[in-house]
Amino acid sequence: MSTDKYVVTATGHVSAPPAAVHALLTDPQRHPELDGSGTVVEVSQSSAPLRVGSEFDMRMRRGFPYETRNTVVELEPDRVVAWTTRPLTRPLRWLIGGRVWRWELAPEAGGTRVTATWDLRPEKNRALVRPMAGDPGADLATTIGRIDDLLADRA
Repeated sequence: MSTDKYVVTATGHVSAPPAAVHALLTDPQRHPELDGSGTVVEVSQSSAPLRVGSEFDMRMRRGFPYETRNTVVELEPDRVVAWTTRPLTRPLRWLIGGRVWRWELAPEAGGTRVTATWDLRPEKNRALVRPMAGDPGADLATTIGRIDDLLADRA
């Protein structure tokens, strides 16, 4: 796991092929199951199948409830998926938004190497968001473990 002030990355092995991992990551309805931070409560709206420009909304909770709109900014089948996140409500959207969640997948012996990145560099207000984030490195590592657990039967 690597971490700096504004970019946090975790890498782990999932015992399933990249296509299965990609299918899980690109199904927003499954995100509450795999979220290692415990903040994703429900996906309230999504478009399927995801493609660049697709949006999905999530009900979240980290100390208080809030909603986000996520926009897919990068998608390469079985290799990469990334989305930006911003608050759904307008007053908060003026203050924060823009961080990127990026998932890179690479085939390796017995499954997939998964690299998850939380990138705050494009965030409107990094100084506000970073302290509220808890331990994103640990959360990303937990998420990779959950992906492995959810896909255990696909190895």
